Amino acid sequence: MARAALLHLLRSQSTGFHSGGRIARIAPRSHALNSETDCNSTTQFGPTWRRFLSRAAVSEDDNKISIGPKKSGGEEGNEEKDTGIIYYGPISSTIKKVKLLSLSTCCLSVSLGPVITFMTSPDMNVILKGAVASSVIFLSASTTAALHWFVSPYIHKLRWQPGSDSFEVEMMTWLATYEPRTIKFADIRPPETNRPFVSFKANGQFYFVDAEHCHNKALLAKLTPQKHDPKSAFKNL
Repeated sequence: MARAALLHLLRSQSTGFHSGGRIARIAPRSHALNSETDCNSTTQFGPTWRRFLSRAAVSEDDNKISIGPKKSGGEEGNEEKDTGIIYYGPISSTIKKVKLLSLSTCCLSVSLGPVITFMTSPDMNVILKGAVASSVIFLSASTTAALHWFVSPYIHKLRWQPGSDSFEVEMMTWLATYEPRTIKFADIRPPETNRPFVSFKANGQFYFVDAEHCHNKALLAKLTPQKHDPKSAFKNL
């Protein structure tokens, strides 16, 4: 009996040892398979994650609040083409919007003012209707003309090559379109007028440059000549 029990114990230990060895062999294989599947999954989902992150970054950039209008690729290309620009009018876009609004209201009042006046009050005298319609047209046209007179000296863009004796400016017409003009430094004179927002006079026309936004001080000194005071000559005598 003791010999049979001893043989049974030895067999059980040998079977346990073999099973443990198999488990130990299987465990590294399973770990290797899991690592391979992880590597495959990362390699498969790597480009997808990269695309997702890039799209998320682009969407975050689009959702950011920026001051001023966004610049498109065409606008950036146009800015690169505008070489030699020394000065930009800081309120150029605002002036154009206000001028377009004034022109649109003037056109509406001229075209629809008489029609509305004659249709709304049929019992009114014809002469009185004509006076009301003409007054509406006159007020609208006068405000548009006053706005053009006030902002006409404003320089929207200024191009100048250092060393040149002339420069080019872009002015706005009464139809809110830009008109280029070439001015020589020799033609610049002091304004000698009480008109507001005037920096210099050239060829019988007034021009205005915002001194705070003109960073080229040498150019600014040429564009803003000082008035000659005759009393100063007598003081030196």
